[in-house]
Amino acid sequence: MAGVGPMTQDWEPVVIRKKAPNAAAKRDEKTVNAARRSGADIESVRKHNAGTNKAASSGTSLNTKRLDDDTENLTHDRVPTELKKAIIQARGEKKLTQSQLAQLINEKPQVIQEYESGKAIPNQQILIKLERALGAKLRGKK
Repeated sequence: MAGVGPMTQDWEPVVIRKKAPNAAAKRDEKTVNAARRSGADIESVRKHNAGTNKAASSGTSLNTKRLDDDTENLTHDRVPTELKKAIIQARGEKKLTQSQLAQLINEKPQVIQEYESGKAIPNQQILIKLERALGAKLRGKK
């Protein structure tokens, strides 16, 4: 950088050192053997249940029993048969295809197909759109 001021050089030495060994490096077989040769004290501790799976299996018996006793039904709600039939009938009366109906309510044709096959999880917003497009009551009491 010319014209900035007097240039001086820094002649202080820079010392770069390796990091101190971490716990894993201290347990390394090579490091332990070097410590033995130099006569340093080496402490070895045997872990309880090391190399076995006893600790994992002993605590799960309570959880396993609780899971076996659990009778809760864990399934999603599906489209009821009455709703499927009502959608198909209303769509037939309007002479619309599934893709035309889907386009009317701004959804994918796959959504209409899932509702009519009973695979869809009922969504109130989509049902409202279907009611408006088909002009039929699909939710609640008829």
